[in-house]
Amino acid sequence: MPRRSATMLAATLLLIGLLCASVLMKVPYTEMSPGPTYDTLGAQEKTGKPVITITGHESYPATGHLNMTTVQVTGAKYEPSLVSAVVGWLRGDVLVVPHDNVYPAGQTDEQARNENAEEFASSEDSARTAALSQLGIPVGSEVIVSTVVAGSPSEGKLHAGDQIVAVDGNRITAVEQVAKQVSSHKPGEPVVFTVVPRAKDSGTADPAKESQVTVTTVKAADSDRAIVGIGPDTRHTFPFQVDIGLQDVGGPSAGLMFSLGIIEKLTPEDLTGGKFIAGTGTITDEGKVGPIGGIAMKLIAARDAGAEYFFTPADNCAEAVKDTPSGLTLIKADTLDGALKSLEQVRSGQTSALPSCARG
Repeated sequence: MPRRSATMLAATLLLIGLLCASVLMKVPYTEMSPGPTYDTLGAQEKTGKPVITITGHESYPATGHLNMTTVQVTGAKYEPSLVSAVVGWLRGDVLVVPHDNVYPAGQTDEQARNENAEEFASSEDSARTAALSQLGIPVGSEVIVSTVVAGSPSEGKLHAGDQIVAVDGNRITAVEQVAKQVSSHKPGEPVVFTVVPRAKDSGTADPAKESQVTVTTVKAADSDRAIVGIGPDTRHTFPFQVDIGLQDVGGPSAGLMFSLGIIEKLTPEDLTGGKFIAGTGTITDEGKVGPIGGIAMKLIAARDAGAEYFFTPADNCAEAVKDTPSGLTLIKADTLDGALKSLEQVRSGQTSALPSCARG
């Protein structure tokens, strides 16, 4: 075989080998893509039930949209090939990020789902609190059993979500009171908890279900103090029931849109003016909006759903303006109060005055 032909053949075989290797070689990355959006003012597609349901207080219809946005993420075990990763990097509707950014320290799919579910539940609680507080509706609090240690004296007697009304007859109004009352005993002595079991979807505890539960203390592993093996925490209480009924959605990033949806349902005026508005952002009890991940994918999801405006957390603005989809106007959001003022500008047509995102 002529030397030139042999060289070309060797080069061709090497190229084929490299291509095969790139297809088979796995790289530690995760892919994100635009997920579905959900109108907080509308109904769930699967069940037909409202996303937000108000019970025990007058609510009002709305004509516009306040859509929360989501991101789809590949599973913890997914390992893209080098070719798939490169293709993802080149596409505008896929975000390729290091695996550990999404699933830290070898986190499994189940662990990620549990963590996202906890963050979602916390986000719902803060959304309710921020919304009602914004409207001047009083929000209370109660002490609950947050966790029960496996194998502890409390296992099977106390349960996560139980309201702790009293310990040894002493009324409980703050978390620290629980440990103080329990540690006043010696290990081996009984403690009497007055509790009210509470269902996940219950708006308020039912005093009629109040009962007494006796738990025998044990010695703590690191000291001589008495413990029962629970972690107490506080939970907000509301004067009426506000249910958020989304399924298979996790994480804290829908907080702002849930708060806006709740306020819209509790307000006679149509806050959106019939406009299609989407957005994202965490929310604190005080109404402060926080940053989220996957903003670029959420912008695409909002645009594809038909949104005209997009509430963008201030800390995500610099990233969002780099590649804003055509026809989508970004509205910078720092606080719930500020977002409501922006809605007023949208429905009045004063869009030139909207707080805008600037490049970092």
